[in-house]
Amino acid sequence: MPLFSKTLSVDLGTSYTRIAANGKLLLEEPSVVAVDIAAQKMVAIGDEAAGMIGRVSDELIEVTRPVQHGVVAYYMYTRMLLGELLRKIIGPMRFTRPRLIISYPHGATSVERRAVQEAALEVSSDAMLLPQPLAAALGVELPIGTPTGNMIVLFGGGCTQATVIAMHDIVAGKTLREGGLEIDQAIMAFVRKKYGLIIAQPTAEMVKIEIGAAVPQDEEKFVELQGQDQVTGLPRPFTLTTSEIVEAVQKPLSKIVENVRNVLEMTPPELASDIIDRGIALAGGASLLRGLDRYMTQQLGVPAYLVENPVTCVIIGTERSEKVLPLISRGNSIY
Repeated sequence: MPLFSKTLSVDLGTSYTRIAANGKLLLEEPSVVAVDIAAQKMVAIGDEAAGMIGRVSDELIEVTRPVQHGVVAYYMYTRMLLGELLRKIIGPMRFTRPRLIISYPHGATSVERRAVQEAALEVSSDAMLLPQPLAAALGVELPIGTPTGNMIVLFGGGCTQATVIAMHDIVAGKTLREGGLEIDQAIMAFVRKKYGLIIAQPTAEMVKIEIGAAVPQDEEKFVELQGQDQVTGLPRPFTLTTSEIVEAVQKPLSKIVENVRNVLEMTPPELASDIIDRGIALAGGASLLRGLDRYMTQQLGVPAYLVENPVTCVIIGTERSEKVLPLISRGNSIY
């Protein structure tokens, strides 16, 4: 059976879009589009578009993330992004279109869910939606089909989702519309305030990955950068250290901790007891920040641990979801 007639699983995220089929990751590219403003024509997507951030004229080319805070912000651009990424995998879709299972954030409104589904239906034969926390839990093989409580915190680029799952159902959960990109913004603000320099988001993300941490580290790392002076506009070198990044990210991390604490307070006592015994699973790309598990444990008083596949667990779980779709309550997910 040709690939284009199969079901494709899609993790449509703020930072990255991943597509998988038959247990294999087929594509992983930034959820970024570059559009010629005058012609309203897309000139680049994915990696190529992401490389244009901060490097092209805003008056000529708009480089944007059509998915923001986990949900569709620009419908037309989202449709174009999905269409082009699918064509990269299966070529022209003249006769047969794939069936899609797309993950979406817990807590998305019916309007936001409909926007995802309608954009997907433009480029597919059918589109079903699955909450990302359920997909992530399936991807890390949490026993969510049992009556015991399982808590997973999904740190995405645009939102952070804290949920408690039992019997294939989200029992309690809250989504904070802030994630890894807000951590990048916090680093940019720190540099601007302390050094009077401006750095772009891709630079802040690189710093976060290379030397960033949530708590003080035994090994102090540093990175040498170039920033733009706020007054003169000229480039100026400076150095950032791990301890400075720890200081910079405390505000967004404290919001995330408060969101998780609120979910724990909403959780029935028996399930909360299970979570204390089992611990809190940390997933998503932003969960790779060094020491985040230790930070969460210290702040919440509940053990937290990083899952083995934090970046790909959502797309893996979306792939596995076909087997359990009948068990997942309609109120949760499938449309």
